[in-house]
Amino acid sequence: MHIDAQPIDLKLATPFRIARGVQYTASNAIVQITHNEYTGYGEAAPSKYYGESVETVLACIAMFAGNLGDDPFFIDDIHQRLHKIIGLNPAAKAAVDMALYDIMGKMLGIPLYKLLGLNPERAAYTSFTIGIDTPSEMAKKALLAREYPILKIKVGTRQDLDIIKAIRDVSSATLRVDANAGWTPKEAIKNINAFAQYNIEFVEQPVPAHDLEGLKLIRDNVPLPIISDESSITVDDIPRLAGCVDGINIKLMKCGGIYKALKMIHVARAHNLRVMIGCMIESSLSITAAAHLTPLVDYADLDGNLLIYDDPYEGVRVEQGKLMLPNRPGLGVKKR
Repeated sequence: MHIDAQPIDLKLATPFRIARGVQYTASNAIVQITHNEYTGYGEAAPSKYYGESVETVLACIAMFAGNLGDDPFFIDDIHQRLHKIIGLNPAAKAAVDMALYDIMGKMLGIPLYKLLGLNPERAAYTSFTIGIDTPSEMAKKALLAREYPILKIKVGTRQDLDIIKAIRDVSSATLRVDANAGWTPKEAIKNINAFAQYNIEFVEQPVPAHDLEGLKLIRDNVPLPIISDESSITVDDIPRLAGCVDGINIKLMKCGGIYKALKMIHVARAHNLRVMIGCMIESSLSITAAAHLTPLVDYADLDGNLLIYDDPYEGVRVEQGKLMLPNRPGLGVKKR
């Protein structure tokens, strides 16, 4: 199999602010793998928070060349080889992984959900994210997003309660709150208890990733479910989180792709945890790859492609919040 990668810059429709910074563009990479007459595509959306950049992704893809073998179906063997080459860099591995699944589906002539034995009618509803701004501006953005029945509200400021109040005043949507590790445990307990009256579905990553004691303290002292994100990177993190949170957020770019995400889903279920599948700022290429897994999860936050101005791909669609999986072979993605 031959592999190649090219950088791609995705421009956000509006600046996207979370508790730890603001983003205007996403520097991603598109990976292409050819096997006989078949071509598979994948996308890496690297995050500085996890130690990756488009430059490290391109360097990894060059290192992976010649190590993929001759059969895309031997994906466990391929993952083991890639891990021996470099232990980290999950976004680069995720791009390779989804390109291989794309080839598998195309060789069999079936969409990925069918390859995985999943029913597309059980695909989840996705949330739509409202980035940090003033309470009034976030309320305006919530009004503009009225076609989405679920909103994910970014918090981690001194105005968090005002933000929730302002949005709830104009929207009856299901609200999820994400602090992106922006609070202390004491702040989290105070804020979450104050939020409870506004019918919040759950709160995501209230404190820094390493603070598992803080997560447990919060969970024991608030009425809303707690979902980890930055704390749940790989399958090895899950046993440590059991008892500290109610669920985990899995991202292909954190764990290394579809194959690793499937393992995380099953291990999370074994620990009686709820499962969400999320994303970075990504095009419809990798968002569609993740969407094929949503029949297995409780929640989806797959709106990265909805936040960009120049999506170069067409794949999963969203109808009144519901993810509609493409039925073309493989990932089912095509260039616009």
